[in-house]
Amino acid sequence: MLKCYTSHTRAPGHWAKQVIKTRMDCDQYLVSRTIYSEKTFQQKIEKREGVKKSIPHKLKNNCSSCSPATAHLKLKKFLPVLSWLPNYQWKEWFVHDIIAGLCTGLVGTLQGLAFALLAEVPVGYGLYSSFFPILTYFFLGTSRHISVGPFPVISLMVGQVVLALAPNDKFIIANATLNETQIDYEARDAARVVVSSTLTFLIGIIQLVLGALQFGFVVRYLGDPLVRGFTTAAAFQVLISQIKLILNLPSRTYSGVLAIFYTTIDIFTNISKTNFADLTAGSITVVLCLAVKDLNERFKHILRIPIPIEVIVAIIATGISYGVNLEGTYNAAIVKNVPSGFVPPVAPDISLFSQMIVPAFSIGILAYALAVSLGKVYATKYNYEIDGNQEFIAFGVSNIFSSCFSCFCATTALSRTAVQESTGGKTQIAGIITAAVVMISLLSVGRYLEPLQKSVLAAIVVANLKGMFWQVADIPRLWRQSKWDAAIWLFTCFASLLLDIDLGLLAGVLFGLFTVLLRVQYASCSSLGNVPGTDIYRDVKKYKNVDELEGIKVIRFSSAIFYGNVESLKDGIKLIVGFDPVKIFNKRTKAQQKVNRLLKKKLIMTNENGINRNSATGEDTESDEEMHNYYGVERKEVNANNFNMQADGNTEFSSSVPIPVITMHSIIFDFGQVSFLDVVAVDCLKGIFKEFQRIEVDVFIAEYDDNVFGQLESCDFFNDAIKTDLCFLTIHDAVLHIQKQKKNCSSCSLLDMASHMQVQPASRNEILKRTLPVKSVEREIR
Repeated sequence: MLKCYTSHTRAPGHWAKQVIKTRMDCDQYLVSRTIYSEKTFQQKIEKREGVKKSIPHKLKNNCSSCSPATAHLKLKKFLPVLSWLPNYQWKEWFVHDIIAGLCTGLVGTLQGLAFALLAEVPVGYGLYSSFFPILTYFFLGTSRHISVGPFPVISLMVGQVVLALAPNDKFIIANATLNETQIDYEARDAARVVVSSTLTFLIGIIQLVLGALQFGFVVRYLGDPLVRGFTTAAAFQVLISQIKLILNLPSRTYSGVLAIFYTTIDIFTNISKTNFADLTAGSITVVLCLAVKDLNERFKHILRIPIPIEVIVAIIATGISYGVNLEGTYNAAIVKNVPSGFVPPVAPDISLFSQMIVPAFSIGILAYALAVSLGKVYATKYNYEIDGNQEFIAFGVSNIFSSCFSCFCATTALSRTAVQESTGGKTQIAGIITAAVVMISLLSVGRYLEPLQKSVLAAIVVANLKGMFWQVADIPRLWRQSKWDAAIWLFTCFASLLLDIDLGLLAGVLFGLFTVLLRVQYASCSSLGNVPGTDIYRDVKKYKNVDELEGIKVIRFSSAIFYGNVESLKDGIKLIVGFDPVKIFNKRTKAQQKVNRLLKKKLIMTNENGINRNSATGEDTESDEEMHNYYGVERKEVNANNFNMQADGNTEFSSSVPIPVITMHSIIFDFGQVSFLDVVAVDCLKGIFKEFQRIEVDVFIAEYDDNVFGQLESCDFFNDAIKTDLCFLTIHDAVLHIQKQKKNCSSCSLLDMASHMQVQPASRNEILKRTLPVKSVEREIR
């Protein structure tokens, strides 16, 4: 069955008609339309004129559009709680949020204490960091499921800055009684709290400014391979730092390049001083936490609420430590002081800003990226949207607010968020319940955790790193899918292990951008052929039943063209066409000059039929070593046979004249994958057009985007030699145009040949003009 559709396109002054015939029984369609160059297309199809608005005009429109309704929308955008809270389904959701908040609060309390060890501050400040950020995110955040608070990688990065600005060496005091030096732990801890809170304040400022400036897109430069490689390296760093606490070894703290190796060496040096009470408690905790977490995952369809193993282990370990007196009997390291109640607000130390601006920027970006990426996972699952810029503002305000209460940087933790979601959490009301549980711990329960061993908290941290360690399995998959992404993963991971963790992240970002630059700079050029009987063109190296068109080369560029890849682009074109147009032109010019000299010396003579050789003296012969045997180029000799001229019997040629003959007459550049051009690229294209046109090879452009064509126009690409007629909407349009043009030229050539046989003998200049490269040599030879 054949169906015919006729579409009419309005054009200036007339209508353009296009007929589409579709065979419904064999999935075929036939299109009958005009061959469109850019010029004919613009003549038939009206183009909308874009109106560019100035900045003052845009500001005026924004100000004039202010209304109560607009103000209400903007307020809801700044305070997302106004969007979802009025629609909250109290009967269906509130019970789920209470259960999720209670479970997450218990886990968050223990993780807050544990992650404070990574941040190098007293453990009690981890509880503050698990409480205050939740309050502001409830009003400003757009994610309904993430659990806001400390995260091990971010805590480790904060700890690196704290160690750098407040090391133990700054707090050594002399003990006259014992005649030795000691560390003033109270002063050191106070200074470290100031450093961490000041860093958090600066991170909040950076995040707030980036959110206000709509810089939420910066997270795009932290690709998934980069983040996963970085967090894997950070997990190993966390593991090494927590092993010291599990073993309770006396060791120095290191930061900077190769810090992980120095720490490892220090651990093995002091391994004989291991405290077996802490080692036993830590080992049992790791095994139990990993085993129960695995059971929670395996039977999550059965268990309505996951087993809070961290809380159970902490309660049992605290009871054993208190009952056996592990600190006094076995010298075990315990938490000792957990603050009761809240500390008064403290202003940040602005004088430290200059020393922490770089790590603050990297920590702020990474903390934001982790939270947004996790939030988008649950937003996709539950069909709502995350506003990246608003998340920047939410975390910025949260960090500024919480820094005033001596907190360290907040983001989200994967394990806490998983608990909150798996136990039925629906909104951030579950977060408020979590904050209430942490507050109860601060006000009353906290002091009962003072006998808890630090090795148990360290073991809880290690158990929560399991998912990050499993990210190593990404490497084989990435290597199969994209070796570039695998290289980014590996480079970022090893850079973060070898360098300081901040430098590792920066190195990973720069390496990722470098790989993009390499892929663009060395973009491939491919030769396309036609699928017989269709208007489809595919790479001739990748497909079998694809035919290259006679005399036509179709070349596809696989990326944007800019100053960095124009040279590789030119090399790719030469490789595909099989010759260098500059060398071809030079050889033809050389041949013309040689014939001129031979004629001048009367070594060859002209008659009515062409050129005859005078004598075989062997003079004026030239080396032909530079003449490469290019693919697509034939080498012809200028003699009586080649020129088809009648020889004079009294003379002979003294030498042959090599002339390269090109079997290709047209090139089509496929710009379908070219997203932009710069000024250098346009100038390069002008040169390419000129080089091919002077050896009688026509160049066309097809499949270009309107923006690319606009860039060509704005850079004055088109002139008398390069007209818009050389640009076609599709490759097939260009091919049909070339074939039609060559067919017409062939008809004209036959007429010219018939009339040429009746004219008088040509002059010497006319013969040279006819026989040498001003016209196609191959056509003249025939």
